[in-house]
Amino acid sequence: MAEPRILVVTKGHPFEREPFLAMFDAVAPDRWVHVEHPEAQQLFVEPRQLAEFDAIVFYDMPGIEFTGAEPPVRLLEPSDDYIEGFSTMLADSDGPGLVFLHHAVAGWPAWDRYPEIVGARFHYQPSKFDGRNYPDSGYRHDVTHTVDVIDRDHPVCAGLPAHFEITDEVYCFPVLEDRVHPLMRSRHRFESDGFYSSAAATRGRMYDSQDWTHPTGSDLSAWTQQVEATRVVTIQFGDGPQTYSHPVFRRLLTNAVAWV
Repeated sequence: MAEPRILVVTKGHPFEREPFLAMFDAVAPDRWVHVEHPEAQQLFVEPRQLAEFDAIVFYDMPGIEFTGAEPPVRLLEPSDDYIEGFSTMLADSDGPGLVFLHHAVAGWPAWDRYPEIVGARFHYQPSKFDGRNYPDSGYRHDVTHTVDVIDRDHPVCAGLPAHFEITDEVYCFPVLEDRVHPLMRSRHRFESDGFYSSAAATRGRMYDSQDWTHPTGSDLSAWTQQVEATRVVTIQFGDGPQTYSHPVFRRLLTNAVAWV
């Protein structure tokens, strides 16, 4: 079987570009193409342009504009053509599989179907999700935590240890646990008193949790689901160079791309 061709999509959230792209040079040499928004959106408007790819890795955060004023966040809706093209791709059994990494779970907050595809939603402002009202989500950087691989028989987990330690950004946010297939869970404590408010961060208060609370967040770190004809893998961690170079993360990403 030929090695999969990968499309890597970025833009919308800051990241350390050079070490991130170097990771793909290591795990998929000569088999990946990088595209940023807004050019990336044109590919989904005409999904036949994606025919050369076997997998798409999303490390983007489209649909959110940080204004630096009030309101600090402006939500942008995808075009009807984009939604139609994306839906066509999902229904195509010969189309690429999808892998969502880290901040991609916050993309397209004005498109209700997007979190159903991802299996979760990170909120930069209070919002309704899956029939429930949520406050803005929480975040915390540089958390060293232990992750347990709970489905070691799944191909995405092939060759991974039963548990491993990683230092990365964690989220206090909701995951559609009743609809996804869990692969990994973190032993971290996902209570709001250990996180900072993302809405406060959009107003320049980066490490502020005053007067902010959130329901207990999900401890899922990775999961899969089938969306129409398309396989999807979502991985919560992936914030920076320390994770990009982590051997377990690299093996997980390689497995996820191969499986989708």
